Amino acid sequence: MRPAIVSYRLDKPDSRLTDAWIEKLLGRAYGASQRRKRIKVLVNPFGGQGGAVKTYHRLIAPILAAARCQLDVEETTHQGHGVDIARALDIDAYDVVACCSGDGIPHEVWNGLAQRPDAARALVKVAVAQLPCGSGNAASLNFNGTDNPSLAALAVVKGLRTPLDLASVSQGDRRTLSFLSQSVGIVAETDLATEHLRWMGSARFQWGFLVRLIGKTVYPADIAVKVEHDNKTAVREAYRREASKPPQSIDDRVLPAADAGLPVLKYGTIKDPLPTGWELIPHDQLGNFYAGNIAYMSADANFFPAALPSDGCLDLIRIRGDIARATSIKTLMAIESHTFFDLPHVDYRKISAYRIIPKDQKDGYISIDGERVPFEGFQVEVHKGLGTVLSKSGHLCEAKGV
Repeated sequence: MRPAIVSYRLDKPDSRLTDAWIEKLLGRAYGASQRRKRIKVLVNPFGGQGGAVKTYHRLIAPILAAARCQLDVEETTHQGHGVDIARALDIDAYDVVACCSGDGIPHEVWNGLAQRPDAARALVKVAVAQLPCGSGNAASLNFNGTDNPSLAALAVVKGLRTPLDLASVSQGDRRTLSFLSQSVGIVAETDLATEHLRWMGSARFQWGFLVRLIGKTVYPADIAVKVEHDNKTAVREAYRREASKPPQSIDDRVLPAADAGLPVLKYGTIKDPLPTGWELIPHDQLGNFYAGNIAYMSADANFFPAALPSDGCLDLIRIRGDIARATSIKTLMAIESHTFFDLPHVDYRKISAYRIIPKDQKDGYISIDGERVPFEGFQVEVHKGLGTVLSKSGHLCEAKGV
C-alpha cells in the first residue's frame, strides 16, 4: 500500500451545491475525528533499518498533506532528543506528536511531557501517535491496526482521541512512565540479549524465546501485586464488557489545571515499605514475568489479548521456567495462533500495581517499553487515562480479544 494522487476538475466549481457536497463527503470520511490536525512530526533517522526519512517523505507525508494537516517536521539527532522536544513543546500549538520511529521515540515523548510542570495537562491535551518506521511498532499495531506506514498515516489522520493508561515505574531514585510493557525473565532477555541478531528481523525474538524456553531458564524473584481480576474468567468478562460498548466519539475527560503535574504515587516507590495488604511471595522457578498495557508487542505477538487502553490495569502474565520442553514449544506456537491466553500453565491477571525484586542473580535483563534498565527491583503503579493516543475505535486496541 502506498499513496497516489488523483486530480480532477469540477465542471461547476461555483455552484452552491459544490460546498455542500464537499462537506457531506468530509463528514462521511472523518466522522467524529478532528480534521486538519496540527501535528508535530518527529522522524528518527537512526531507527529500524535507518530508512525513516525516506519512508516519511515517500509513504507518509503525501497523506498528511492531502488531509491538509498543519505539519512541523523535525529529525531527532540523539538518544533522549524526544524527551527534550516534548518537555519544551508548545502544547497549545499542536494536537498530535506523531513519531516516525519504533516504540522508543513515543516512550521518550511521554516521558518528556511527564517532566513538565503542567505534565497532567500536557499528557491529556496532546495525543502521541506512531507512524511505523522502526523494528518495534507496537503502538501503531495496537492503535492504527497496521505496521504499514501509509495505512498508519491514514489512521492518524482519521484517528479518535483515546485515553491511555500510563504506568509509573520507580527504580532507585528514578520515576519514569511506561506505555507499553515491563518484563523480567525470558521476554526481557529475548528482546535485549538478541540485539546482535537484528539482521534476522522479527525472527530474532522467536529464536531467543525458543532457546530459553527449551533451556528451562529460570529467573528467581520476589513478587507482590495489587490484583484487580484474579482469574481468566473475570479477565475475559471485563474485556467483553468494554468491547461491547459502541465506539467512543468524544474524549470527555476534564482538562487538568495548568499547574497540574504528575499524579502522586498512591503506593509510594520501591524505596518505601511494602504497601499495606501486599505480600511479597517468592517465585523461585519464575520463567517469565510480563506486564503489558496494550495487546500487541510485535506484529505476530498478541501477548495480551484482554488488554484495554484505559481500564486502570496492566495485564500480567507469569509462567514457570521449569515446564516441560514440549509445553514450552506449544507455548511459543500458541502466541501466533491466538490460543496463548487459554493455556493452563499461563497465569493471566489484571493488576493495578506491583513490586518485583530479582534475586540469586547479580546481573540480567529488565525491559521497560523495550529499553534496558538496571537489574534491580522496581515498583509499578497504573494511572488510569493519564495519556492520550489516537485510535480507530476510541476505546479498544486493534487486536483479536478474548
